[in-house]
Amino acid sequence: MSTRPTLLVIAHGSRDPRHTATVAALCARVRKRRPGLRVEVGYLDFNAPRVPRVLERLSAEGVRNVVALPLLLTHAFHAKSDIPAVLREAAARLPLLTVHQADVLGPSLLLTGALERRLEEAGLRPGDHRSTGVVLASAGSSDPEAIAVIAEIAREWRRTADWCAVRPAFASASLPRTADAVRELRAEGVQRVAVAPYVIAPGFLPDRIAAGAREARADILAPVLGAAPELARLLLRRYDQAVRARSRGDATALIA
Repeated sequence: MSTRPTLLVIAHGSRDPRHTATVAALCARVRKRRPGLRVEVGYLDFNAPRVPRVLERLSAEGVRNVVALPLLLTHAFHAKSDIPAVLREAAARLPLLTVHQADVLGPSLLLTGALERRLEEAGLRPGDHRSTGVVLASAGSSDPEAIAVIAEIAREWRRTADWCAVRPAFASASLPRTADAVRELRAEGVQRVAVAPYVIAPGFLPDRIAAGAREARADILAPVLGAAPELARLLLRRYDQAVRARSRGDATALIA
């Protein structure tokens, strides 16, 4: 049995079957990049297997060390509350199993690289940055810290990629909505407006982002991040950071 900790990817779950298919494709890409690493998936809601059941099975199979990696882009409610609570409850029931929670995926230059890949796949040409305004559309959160992070990503992405403008928008909980952000850019005279969903898998909120883009007649609508190769690299980066932090006895994984 490998001495490397098992990677447990923790996804939120969705009634939309595209969600689980996307998570499965992303994990398959991770396994391909790191042969020999055991990669499991557990869900918080809607889908099976749920996180506690996966941890019980791993413990029964003799696994002793797990890195639990939230498949989340921001450090909001699920990362701060839901997932730690689930892991603490499992640790109390499974004393032979040690679980270390890795950090969330964002922010990262790999994520903005994946966003640019998706925009190009949707029809954006490499030389169009200076005449294009981008709506960075995320799922939304009631957590002010998460909203501030999205706004900072938008500011930094505009600076580093030389976009005409980058505006954050949200599918829920916060404003502005995608359609409103598109209209604001139009009103400011931006020639071309593209919507880049800052979400991993399809589902209800990503569909709301797409509907807003169509309603406001955005010129380009990128697909969700999905199983982009940049995401697979980022999952492994967060896993490696968590393994190093664990070896130092440090409970906090680093952000890059």
